[in-house]
Amino acid sequence: MYNPFFSSLMLMIESQRVIELRLVRLAWGGPEGVSEARSMVVEKVNAAAEALTTLMFGGSPEAVIARYREHVAANTERLRL
Repeated sequence: MYNPFFSSLMLMIESQRVIELRLVRLAWGGPEGVSEARSMVVEKVNAAAEALTTLMFGGSPEAVIARYREHVAANTERLRL
């Protein structure tokens, strides 16, 4: 059985790592910091639009959380390099 609390909790925990990695990149500054700041804004707007579209077309909140977790995992991989 699906537990929305568990998925939300996992998203929160996984997001903390991305926040940490992004703050380090921003703190270092330079072209990489500026690029990361821009990508953060673009990613947030795109993710919100994707979530809204999913919900508007009958998708579940669980699907939105699962998709956000995919985005977070991709960002973790990208930022760890």
